[in-house]
Amino acid sequence: MIIRTPLAAALAVALAAVTACSTAPAERAGAATPQAGTTPPGPSGTPPGAPRTLVENLAVPWAIAFLPGGDALVTERDSARLLRITPEGRVTAIGKVEGVAPQGEGGLMGVAVSPKYDTDRTIFLYFTSDEDNRVVRYRLDSDRLSNEKVIVPGIPSGGIHDGGRIAFGPDGFLYIATGEVGDKPLAQDRNSLAGKILRVTPDGGPAPGNPFPGSRVWSYGHRNVQGLAWDPQGRLYASEFGQNTYDEINLIRKGGNYGWPEVEGVGSDKRYINPILTWPTSEASPSGMAYAAGSLWVAALRGQRLWQVPLTPDGTAGAPSARFRDEYGRLRAVTTTPDGGSLWVGTSNKDGRGSPRQGDDRVLVVPVR
Repeated sequence: MIIRTPLAAALAVALAAVTACSTAPAERAGAATPQAGTTPPGPSGTPPGAPRTLVENLAVPWAIAFLPGGDALVTERDSARLLRITPEGRVTAIGKVEGVAPQGEGGLMGVAVSPKYDTDRTIFLYFTSDEDNRVVRYRLDSDRLSNEKVIVPGIPSGGIHDGGRIAFGPDGFLYIATGEVGDKPLAQDRNSLAGKILRVTPDGGPAPGNPFPGSRVWSYGHRNVQGLAWDPQGRLYASEFGQNTYDEINLIRKGGNYGWPEVEGVGSDKRYINPILTWPTSEASPSGMAYAAGSLWVAALRGQRLWQVPLTPDGTAGAPSARFRDEYGRLRAVTTTPDGGSLWVGTSNKDGRGSPRQGDDRVLVVPVR
């Protein structure tokens, strides 16, 4: 049984004295009853970027992935619920995903929809079990999950740095962001699945063209990647939590080594690829990331803002600008709508490190054009 229903580089700025990610396990937030937001769309003439609340009273929405018809699947990390949310804000609780064992920063995290969903009805989830972090494939019919198959088991799990973002690239393969779970040497160990970006087939095997024979590893030397996004040229970017000093955006190269734990931020060792952008950890703790309207949009947890990072034609980062600073608290999920005109952004104020306010957690709709 699957569910229980119902239901840099250019901008290395200043040092920060506090870590971007506490080692203390987060408190567990109880499931809440989601409600459609009561804030109407802005009137004609509302400036671009003015957000509206779509849904309220969620519990740590971790990831958002759109289905072909325009509805979105949303995961709740701590409750292990999978939700379906319409563009009008109607919420259906598909159910609590069996086998999820929330702990610390782990739980029900990434969700991805098959590029062939119209014919195969397949979705993918990344979650923490009692044994590991894993990627599991399901069939979704009439808001019921079936045909469970673990396609990537054995990703190390821990109280911190569990990664968790999954997304299909323009090449049709599934990319998986993992963390080094606080065991730093794992990031440099190509035999470990921790501290990596993995690239796999829909069955979970190493994708053709991967850089290391017989390996799922696409890039390594990562601390804790929680954001993946592609630009129109097919270039892959990843947002990554630093430790005490710098958070990062990296332009990901096949087989690239991004330096952790030997380097945090920009270094001079030619063996390691430098980020295209860094922030002080107090300004970011970057989680979800999406591409829209010529920019990367990055949800900041500790920084409590949405960063807009314009991209140049050669894939480097322009000067970033912060939106909604301290207006909505901690931001974790961000995904571009199918028409490319808006972002859905999820708050994370019930994750044990935020300060929940009335209506939290919520999904916001942010126009980008």
